[in-house]
Amino acid sequence: MNRLLSNVVGSFVEAWQELRIHKTRVMLSLIGVAVAVCAITTVVGLGAVAQQSIVEQNERSGGRSATLSLYVSTSDGSAVDADAMQDFWSTSLDRYGIDYASRVLYSTQTVQFTDGAVPVQVIGVDQPYGTMHRVTMSEGAWFTAGDAERLAPAVLINEIFYDRLGRPDLATHPTTTLLGGTPTTAVITGVYPVNTWETEPGMYLLMDTLTALTTPEQLASGGSIPNYELWVPPAISDDLTAALQRDAVGALGEGTQASASRQDYAAYAEDPFASIKLLVAGVAGLVLLLGALGLVNIALVTLKQRIREIGVRRSFGATAGRVFFSVMMESIVATVVAGVVGVIGAVLIVTNPTVQGFIGQGMVTDFPPFPVEAALLGLACATGVGALAGLLPALVAVRVKVIDAIRY
Repeated sequence: MNRLLSNVVGSFVEAWQELRIHKTRVMLSLIGVAVAVCAITTVVGLGAVAQQSIVEQNERSGGRSATLSLYVSTSDGSAVDADAMQDFWSTSLDRYGIDYASRVLYSTQTVQFTDGAVPVQVIGVDQPYGTMHRVTMSEGAWFTAGDAERLAPAVLINEIFYDRLGRPDLATHPTTTLLGGTPTTAVITGVYPVNTWETEPGMYLLMDTLTALTTPEQLASGGSIPNYELWVPPAISDDLTAALQRDAVGALGEGTQASASRQDYAAYAEDPFASIKLLVAGVAGLVLLLGALGLVNIALVTLKQRIREIGVRRSFGATAGRVFFSVMMESIVATVVAGVVGVIGAVLIVTNPTVQGFIGQGMVTDFPPFPVEAALLGLACATGVGALAGLLPALVAVRVKVIDAIRY
């Protein structure tokens, strides 16, 4: 065992000494390997950033994994008793230990602008909704826990709404008038960006505020039935879905219809990121193949310059196995060193804020750390390329005849 360890360590030391002696000869090949490893590691690292961007875009629409959607109605179309539903909702959150949950209601409110009153789409939510859907703000901040206690309710408006008001400074606490069942003056505390296809003003209100502004006629007609969303661990999502449906019917009585299901991107059976993973793998494989071909070519060319050296070593008693392992290890050690340099370069590129901003296109709020698997992949590829590039020259070196090598 000690002899085997001694031989392995000796081979590494010998390979390193050979590299120091022939550093000029191997420099170009090492640069090629370092660039190839840097490229493949960078591609994998940036692929993780791009995937995170897609994940966050999906989470903004469907919620984080796993987000359950619960919709409760009556068989005759009448409104569900609001007090009973609220009691059931609060009890369920406490019973199952759910910290992130929100009621969601799409409605309209008439808003007074300088050029007249305009109906504006409003989304009523609870404060955790912003975290569940990764809502980003271009000005101000999302609702806080203290906003529910305001005498003048807080409202978040979109950029179109903000432009129509003349983009006032939020530090001055600008207000807008909601002409609902009860005219109300709301304080604008934040502005959120809009999608490219949106052309109309929009806003968020806390659910309790929107409920207070809803007319009794709307409540009686059942025209304001909220949806209920819960962010839960994926492992319990299926069991919790069935439990919520069962509990809703039991708590609200006969004639109640409850439908619960997952609405987040991860609920689909197919991998939504399969295409980007295949693209990253294809580009990375092509980069690695080009780097390997270049290294093999340089290794074969430079071996011809070492024929005499190999013949001298054989004449002094070096065995074929020793020569083979020496040439092989020289290539592996060189490519591992180049691989480390390439991985360091990839880390500097992927973690650069400018590069991350370009890849994320402003849609990523939680940039992932540099993936360890990308660094390990880069080092593994460097080692594999070194072994493959050293295999053919090592076989050629073993077949060199001593007398022919000395005459070379």
